Amino acid sequence: MKDKLEAIKRSAAERVKETDSLTALEELRLSLLGKKGELTQILRGMGNLSPEERPAMGRLVNDTRAAVEEMLNNSKKHISDKEQNMRLAHEKLDVTMPGRTKPVGHLHPLSIVINELSELFIGMGYEVAEGPDVETDYYNFEALNIPANHPAKDEQDTFYVEGGLVLRTQTSSVQIRTMEKKKPPIKIIAPGTVFRSDQVDPTHSPVFHQLEGLVVDKGVTMAGLKGSLIMFVKKLFGNETKARFRPHHFPFTEPSAEMDISCFACGGKGCRVCKDSGWIEILGCGMVHPRVLEMGGIDPTIYSGFAFGMGLNRIAMQRYAITDMRLLFEGDTRFLQQF
Repeated sequence: MKDKLEAIKRSAAERVKETDSLTALEELRLSLLGKKGELTQILRGMGNLSPEERPAMGRLVNDTRAAVEEMLNNSKKHISDKEQNMRLAHEKLDVTMPGRTKPVGHLHPLSIVINELSELFIGMGYEVAEGPDVETDYYNFEALNIPANHPAKDEQDTFYVEGGLVLRTQTSSVQIRTMEKKKPPIKIIAPGTVFRSDQVDPTHSPVFHQLEGLVVDKGVTMAGLKGSLIMFVKKLFGNETKARFRPHHFPFTEPSAEMDISCFACGGKGCRVCKDSGWIEILGCGMVHPRVLEMGGIDPTIYSGFAFGMGLNRIAMQRYAITDMRLLFEGDTRFLQQF
């Protein structure tokens, strides 16, 4: 057995010298020290030795294993260093080359529209106001002259939550909160997310975005409202854009109107987008109802005001000729990269 161990050591030294890759070296290690390796076979044969011979033979086997492991480790380091030097000699890095640019995100078309409208109205003297998405029934309905039996409070239109709260159906609630905290003159816009129980289709969504405006001061008139909104649409859609106002009804304004603009797709000639009418509804507006002013703590015998509200999703669709509102919520990068 001693002669076999010496033979294994000599053979291992010769085979290690001939090995020139880490893969081949690993195969050699398994053939010598693995479960079926040469040294392992000798260890299994020690059971045939007498008790007196086993200690000395065990030390000899361990010394042989240690010698073989040292050979393998030294060879592994030598081969690793050699391969690394070869890579350093052949692989070159030009530090002057430009790096690989990673794709970065950009503003969503809705964010672009919100920022653009906000800057436009700020340039007209407005301030930006904010309010909570989850509102009380008072601020969302009652303070806006919408009593308990009003159809707008039907559960089919409004998302109700526990504790008498609702997901706000319009950003008009911000107007009441602003009037309570600030005395006239008031000139604000309130962009934000609103929620209504609508079926999802190309022009409707249960989650959408609005921008509302409020002006309260002495001598505020319907003429001032019309002039401000006509200036707004011409700045947004171009000087060639035409506007018209149609009588309408809103609980929180009196008189009330809806504002249409000439179709962006056909220029007012009539097409599929405007249903051959040449006009597209863009917003609702009107003079603030005296009762709403009172609920905001403002004396309607001294002050008057006007308000307007528009759907930002539809503004974005008209701005960029988008025909399906669902595209604004899907997060498809192929669509978003166009903006």
